[in-house]
Amino acid sequence: MSALTAGAPEAAPSAAPPKASAMAPRSVRRKNAALGLLAWACGLVFVLPIAWMVLTSLHSESDAATNPPSLAAPLTLDGYREFFSAGGGAGPWPALANSLMASVFSTLFVLVLALPAAYSLSIRPVRKWRDVLFFFLSTKMLPIVAGLLPIYLFAKNTDFLDNIWLLVILYTSMNLPIAVWMMQSFLAEVPSALIEAAQIDGARLPTVLTRVVAPVAAPGIAATALICFIFSWNEMLFARVLTGVVAQTAPVFLTGFITSQGLFLAKVCAASLVISLPVLAAGFAAQDKLVQGLSLGAVK
Repeated sequence: MSALTAGAPEAAPSAAPPKASAMAPRSVRRKNAALGLLAWACGLVFVLPIAWMVLTSLHSESDAATNPPSLAAPLTLDGYREFFSAGGGAGPWPALANSLMASVFSTLFVLVLALPAAYSLSIRPVRKWRDVLFFFLSTKMLPIVAGLLPIYLFAKNTDFLDNIWLLVILYTSMNLPIAVWMMQSFLAEVPSALIEAAQIDGARLPTVLTRVVAPVAAPGIAATALICFIFSWNEMLFARVLTGVVAQTAPVFLTGFITSQGLFLAKVCAASLVISLPVLAAGFAAQDKLVQGLSLGAVK
């Protein structure tokens, strides 16, 4: 036994762990840190123009017009005072009320019309439903300017000029194709078993849409409503041509501060910030629904 033990080869030393595996966590941390810095840089790029607009609105007109601009200029609220005192003393409130009315009512009409249309194209698809969807999308390919003159002549001959309800109808027709496209993809994720169970219990189509489909697809409906609201609030071409004083909207009111005589940069920045607040507030209030709705169907 001693001879065998003496002649036996020595056991090989255990292999050292590879260096790559030891360095992997450090490389992952570096990669994550680089991606984090890139995300912060992209965020600053998007936020910087808004911050610059806020700072410019707090300067006097002479300081806002300097080139290069002065960051250390004294702050003032003169731009906001002139904005809220414009319009013959009425301020921006009539224009803001018109924009709110046109955006809210058109969004409600879009949802009422788009929900059954998306239901028929997703849950109970009609024949050649893809062709129907592409037909809806093709209506957005016509430039707005191409249809502006016929709409103006129609509004003039029917005494609809300077009428807020004309904008409600136009905004509804403009946003309806987008809403149908978005809600079709959202409603396609609704389980068919829920709808079949409701129909077995005797629920009719309006009940199915309001009691079954709408609660399940609520994030998608909220995302669609928010996008339609933003598009309606920001629209200016139709409002500029088809309205005057009575139905003037907020974007048209904003253009009244731009003049070829005198300085106007601080007032325009102040007006832009105030007019953007309703949209920012709506987006902040519905941000969770917006994220859920836009990501609906992305992960199976």
